[in-house]
Amino acid sequence: MLVLSRKKDEKIVIGDSITLMVIEIRGDKVRLGIDAPRDVSVHREEIYEAIKREATDSSEKPAVD
Repeated sequence: MLVLSRKKDEKIVIGDSITLMVIEIRGDKVRLGIDAPRDVSVHREEIYEAIKREATDSSEKPAVD
């Protein structure tokens, strides 16, 4: 894992099309702005895990005739 330090209003660039910007730092929380193409999905980890779980659950259900 790459670990980078950034201050408010500083950015991180991923590839040619994704930019992360530190919007605000308040206590133990950091607000990030993410600029990515529409075809790139961006989710918080817990939402991503729920989506994966739902997809797995629906694919394991037996087919109904």
